[in-house]
Amino acid sequence: MTTISVPDMMCENCVSRITKALTAAELRFQVSLPEKTVSIDGCAHCVKTAVEELEDLGFTPKVRE
Repeated sequence: MTTISVPDMMCENCVSRITKALTAAELRFQVSLPEKTVSIDGCAHCVKTAVEELEDLGFTPKVRE
């Protein structure tokens, strides 16, 4: 699992938008509002796709090393 920090995820509406976009991108993931993270289960390409989807939604994702 790769964790992506999404510091500007603020509410359940954000979670819903993220879930919808990443599901449509056919990714395996978990969203945590309390931790403001998205965990991606997949390869580097999956992580890149997730970051692009989050950016398209207006978020500022940062992949944690």
